[in-house]
Amino acid sequence: MYLRKTFSLPKMLKSLIAIGAAATAVALAPASALAGPGPYLNPEFNGATVGDDYLGGALNLDVGYEGGEGAYSWFVQGGPAILMPNGAENEVEFAGKFGGSVQVAESVSVYGELSGVTGDDFSWGSKLGLKYGF
Repeated sequence: MYLRKTFSLPKMLKSLIAIGAAATAVALAPASALAGPGPYLNPEFNGATVGDDYLGGALNLDVGYEGGEGAYSWFVQGGPAILMPNGAENEVEFAGKFGGSVQVAESVSVYGELSGVTGDDFSWGSKLGLKYGF
């Protein structure tokens, strides 16, 4: 798929409105619904630019479940992903991810994540990192 290398203010504004709606929903949810193990909602927008060129974005509307015990925690989530490439039609696909973390010292944990999204070609990604709290 070819993405035009032009700045599209209307598409960018639509993306920002979607982000604002998702952020408002999270902000208005009761605090007890946003913390702790169990089910959760995770609306998330990811956009991409290269230099001054806006390539597009994706709005994921995931439902997930997280848990853990002691030094271990895990999560799994998935839902519709609205793909909004700049210069092309929007598409709805399915996206999901799972991952976890292990506390390896009092202030240090290691985390990892695998994610994927359906489409003409299945796309996947991975994340591995270290978190230090101070």
